[in-house]
Amino acid sequence: MAPTGSVSTAVGPTLAVVARAAGVSVPTASKVVNGREDVAPETRRRVTEALDRLGYVRRPRFEVTKPPGLVDLVVHSLESSWSGAVLHGVEGAAHDAGLEAVVSAGLTRTGGGRPERGWLDKLTARGSAGVLFNLAELTPSQYAWLERHRIPFVMIDPVLEPPPGVVSVGAANWQGGVLATEHLLSLGHERIAVIGGHRRRMCGNARIAGYRSALASAGVRHRPEYVRHGGFSETGAHRRMRELLDLTEPPTAVFVCSDKMALGAYQALSESKLRVPDDISVVGFDDLPESRWATPALTTVRQPLSEMAATALRLLVRMMAGDQPEGTRTELSTRLVERASTGPVPRA
Repeated sequence: MAPTGSVSTAVGPTLAVVARAAGVSVPTASKVVNGREDVAPETRRRVTEALDRLGYVRRPRFEVTKPPGLVDLVVHSLESSWSGAVLHGVEGAAHDAGLEAVVSAGLTRTGGGRPERGWLDKLTARGSAGVLFNLAELTPSQYAWLERHRIPFVMIDPVLEPPPGVVSVGAANWQGGVLATEHLLSLGHERIAVIGGHRRRMCGNARIAGYRSALASAGVRHRPEYVRHGGFSETGAHRRMRELLDLTEPPTAVFVCSDKMALGAYQALSESKLRVPDDISVVGFDDLPESRWATPALTTVRQPLSEMAATALRLLVRMMAGDQPEGTRTELSTRLVERASTGPVPRA
C-alpha cells in the first residue's frame, strides 16, 4: 500500500519571514515555493534568493523515514503505442522493486510537454517518493521546485537538453541515424532525404546529425533541400514528403525519424502512385508495432523503449535510497531492423 504521508511542514524560518525579506506577500512567496508559473521573473528571483539565504526548506508530504512505495510516471499521452512500451518497462521494473506506479497524462493538456500548474502539489499530496518524466519539457521553476522539495526524478527521452546534474535515459539517436543512412547507402542510394521531428527536439536533431555524418563518411554530398522537419506527426511528414517529391531531382530514399511519420510518408507516396521500395526506399525510427503492420513492413531503427523505461526506474530507486548515479546521461544502443520497405536504387 502506498504511504499516506504526513502534513507538509516548514523547517527553519516561516514563509512569512521569507516573504518579508523578499518584499512580497505571503501568497506570492507561496507561489514560488510551489512552482507556480504566474510570478514575474524578477519577483521569483528575489523570493528564491531569500529562500536560499534564510535556509527555508519545505519537506515533501511523504514520510522520508518510511520505505518508499509509490512513484509517479508522467507521460505525454496514453493513446500511443510509444507510451504503452514505456508503461510496460516501468511496470515490470516497479514490480521487481516492490513499488507501485501512478500514471499521469497531464502533459497533453498544456502542449509542449509541460505539466499543468498545480500538478506538483498533487505529487506531494499523493505521497510519491519519486517521479519519472517521459518526453517532458519542464520549466526552470519546476526543476527548482523538485530540487527544493528533494524529490528525486529521472527524465526518459527529454525534449530538450536537461540542466546540469539532471539524470536522464535515452536511446543512442546519433548512432541510429548513422545506421539508417548507412543501410540506404549500402543499397546504392545517394539521393537520400531525411524527415526529422521538431527543430528543438534533442533526439530528432541527433538522428539528423547521424544522417549527415554517414553521408560525409561515404563521401556523398549533403543536399540542404533534402532535410525537412515533420514535427513528429503523420500530417507533417505527409506534407514534407510531397515537398520532396516536387523537387527537380527527388530522392530515391528517405530516412523518416519516427515510425509514425513514416506512415504519413507512405500515404504521400501512395497518392503519387509510387511504390515502396520499387520506386523509393523508406526507413523509419522506433520499431513500434505499426512498423510491422504497415504495407510493406517498415525497415526501421529500433530504440529499446521498454528497456529505457526500466533503466530509468532502476536509477530512480537508487536515487530514492540516497545514491547518486555516476553519470547523468544513460544511452541504450539502437539497431537496424530490416524489413520490406528498402531496396536497391530504382532504374531510371
